[in-house]
Amino acid sequence: MTGPRKAKSTRESPATVTFPADFLWGAATSAYQIEGSPLADGAGASNWHRFCHTPGMTEEGATGDVACDHYRRFAEDVGLMRWLGLKAYRFSISWSRILPEGRGAVNPAGLDFYSRLIDTLLENGIAPWVTLYHWDLPAALDDRGGWLNPDIKGWFSDYADTVYRALGDRVNHWMTLNEPWVVMDAGYQFGVHAPGHRSPFEAARAAHNLMRAHGAGVQAFRASGRPGQIGLAVNLEPKYAASRGSRDQAATRRADAYMNRWFLDGALRGGYPGELSEIFGEAWPEFAPADFKLMSQPIDFLGINYYTRGVVRDHPKGRPLSWQAVKPAKRLTSVTGWEVHPESLTRVLGWVRERYGDIPLYVTENGSAFPDPPSVRGKTHIDPRRVSYLNAHLKAAQSAIAAGVDLRGYFAWSLLDNFEWGSYNKRFGLFHVNFATQKRTPKASAHRYREVIRTNGVALSLSGKPA
Repeated sequence: MTGPRKAKSTRESPATVTFPADFLWGAATSAYQIEGSPLADGAGASNWHRFCHTPGMTEEGATGDVACDHYRRFAEDVGLMRWLGLKAYRFSISWSRILPEGRGAVNPAGLDFYSRLIDTLLENGIAPWVTLYHWDLPAALDDRGGWLNPDIKGWFSDYADTVYRALGDRVNHWMTLNEPWVVMDAGYQFGVHAPGHRSPFEAARAAHNLMRAHGAGVQAFRASGRPGQIGLAVNLEPKYAASRGSRDQAATRRADAYMNRWFLDGALRGGYPGELSEIFGEAWPEFAPADFKLMSQPIDFLGINYYTRGVVRDHPKGRPLSWQAVKPAKRLTSVTGWEVHPESLTRVLGWVRERYGDIPLYVTENGSAFPDPPSVRGKTHIDPRRVSYLNAHLKAAQSAIAAGVDLRGYFAWSLLDNFEWGSYNKRFGLFHVNFATQKRTPKASAHRYREVIRTNGVALSLSGKPA
C-alpha cells in the first residue's frame, strides 16, 4: 500500500485546498433501488421483491417493480453521469438476475444487461465500480435459510466467480458486500428490512455468515486471476456519549462495538470486539478459528458509507441492546431523522486510519434526504439544504486528507431519487425523478457537484451557489 497523500494548496489563496490530482469523483446506486423490472428476461425473485409484496411491510405498499426504470433507461442515466463529469459509477448487481435460483444455471440475459451497462460507462469515460451484494438475496436461497445457512459462503463464492469471469475483463474495482451491519441489524435483529426476522440468535449467525461470504468472495477474486482490486463497503457512525457518566460511556462503547468495530475487526483484524458477547449474552455463539482467517483475507481498499453520528445513552436493563440513541437538540436533521454532522466524517476517517492502518479509503456513500421544492420552469430543483450538506461533507473529506488520511475518492449517494427501502418519500438523488413519468431533472446539488468535480474541489472555497 502507498502512504497517505496530502492535499495541495493552490496559489489563488492560502485557504484554497484542492483534492489530489487523481482523486476519484463518483456517484452510487444499488440494483433493487433503481433498476425496476425485477423479474424481466428470466430473472429470479429476490427476498426484497418478496418482502415488498408482503402486505404491511412497506410504506403504502411501495415496491421496486418500476423504481427508476434504470433497467430500460440506463443509457439515459449514463448520459446524466457524463454531464456531471463523473469519473466512476458505483452500482450493484442483482444476484437473482444472474442466477435465478441463486445457484446453478446462469441467466445470460442478466449478464448481458450488466455487460451493456459497463460498455456504455466505458464509452463515456466512466469507470465501473461493482458491488456484488447490496441486500437483495435470491428468494430461492432465502428459502434455504439465506444468511443463516452456513452453505451460503459457497453460494456467494460461486456467484462472485461467475460475475468475475463474465465482467472482469472490464471491471477493475469490486466490493463484496455493502453494509453487512444493515443486513444483520435491519434484516435479522429488528425485521424492518428483508427477510423481516427478529431474533438476536439469528442476527449473530447472519452477521458471521456475511463475513465468511465476504472472505470467500475475496478468495474467489484472487483465484480468478483477474487484474484489479477488491474491497468491502461498511457503514460507520461515530458514537458520542450523551454524558460523562460511566453508564453512558459504557453504553457508547457497546454501541460502537456493535455498529462500527464488529465487521471491520472481523475483516481487518481477524476477530470480533469483546463487547459483543456482553451485548448478545446467550445468543452469542462460539465461532471456528478458521472462519476468522477466512474473513480477514487481505483487501485492497475499504469503502466507508457515512451519513450521521450517533449520540448514545444507557438503556435500562432488559431492553434491546441496552442503549438508546439521543436526538441532539437544535441540530438540523434530514427527512430520515439523521443529524447533519459533517465534522464526524473527518473524525471517522481518521479513526479508521488510527485503528486499522493506512489502507486506501473511499467514501462510497454520502448524501442526504430533504424535501425538494418544485422545479424552476421544469429545469432545476432548488435544494439549498442538500447543497449545504454536500459542501460541508466534501470540506470534511478535505480535512481528513490534509490530516494524512489516504482518502482516494468520493461517491455521492445517490445519483437518482429512488426506492429508499420501503418508501419513495425519502429523496437522496442529485437528480429528481418524477416516478409517474420517469423524467429526470437536475437539482441545484447536481449543478454544485458538477462544479466541484470540474474544479477538483476548488469550487468549495468559493460561493456555495451552483455554477
